[in-house]
Amino acid sequence: MKTKVLQGSSAQAADADSAIRTVGLGKRYGDIEALADLHLDVPRRSVVGFLGPNGAGKTTAIKLLLGLVRPTAGSASVSGLDSVRDSLAIRARVGYLAQDPEFYPHLTARQTLQFTARFFYRGPGPALTARVDETLDLVGLGDRADRPVRGFSGGERQRLGIAQAQINHPDLLILDEPAAALDPGGRSDVLDIMSRLRTRTTVFYSTHILDDVQRVSDRVAILDRGRLVANAATADLLDGDARTYEITVRGDGVAAARALGTRTGVRDVVRADGDGATKLTVRVRDHGTADALLPTVLTGGDVVTAFGRRRSSLEDVFLALVEGDRR
Repeated sequence: MKTKVLQGSSAQAADADSAIRTVGLGKRYGDIEALADLHLDVPRRSVVGFLGPNGAGKTTAIKLLLGLVRPTAGSASVSGLDSVRDSLAIRARVGYLAQDPEFYPHLTARQTLQFTARFFYRGPGPALTARVDETLDLVGLGDRADRPVRGFSGGERQRLGIAQAQINHPDLLILDEPAAALDPGGRSDVLDIMSRLRTRTTVFYSTHILDDVQRVSDRVAILDRGRLVANAATADLLDGDARTYEITVRGDGVAAARALGTRTGVRDVVRADGDGATKLTVRVRDHGTADALLPTVLTGGDVVTAFGRRRSSLEDVFLALVEGDRR
């Protein structure tokens, strides 16, 4: 696939419209190609899940975006700023949460944010206090603001980490596995915060918990062995190329499966016996074919009790792109 490269002011305008934009971005460490030909465009005010197996190149990509390492090919920009030339300016406008955030245990949540905010803010004291209070409320720590961090649970520490990354009102928030070590309640709290943050900033986060991505992400980017294998809106990615429908009929469904299998446009039919009923999973080549599925079953004499389209899970898509390619 060819990528159109913009020149001059057009390129700058495109960069400014994107929270993240990379063109042919690559990084080599000697003979090891950690990242290759990355073309990525992250819209402003979106939540984007950044996926890939261990060693896929996610950490390298994040370091390149933050200007912590220099690329060996291509370019990257954050809010229109070049990752090499403007790395200090980028870091002032980006919030970052490490996978295991560390805090001074004797400080309270309020003191932690006051300490961090002073690196970015030089205004009057009341305005700083208001910003700290607002951020604590945003992450649900307003009632724990004056408790020492040493007594915080894992979920509370993670929410404080998001607050610390958000305190400078960044253009871009980069989160590294923000919910990986949390129980279901803690994960739910973090995901709710991320969803609310889309009205304030762009959230770009790496994770291996695919259900979380499916729940909150507007877009998904998947890396495998240093190369981008998917970059799309979450809904579009879950639709995929294969159209899959599920039909439940009373009885053994043999006649229905046979009739469906003879139709042009049907890829395959899988029968699964249940308690007095049979589920038929039918993959078709297009939705036009799908329109004729139900009449075909009805002419076979079977009683249909359920009919509908099945959406793939993100795990299905991920395994097909990553594990399927390796097989």
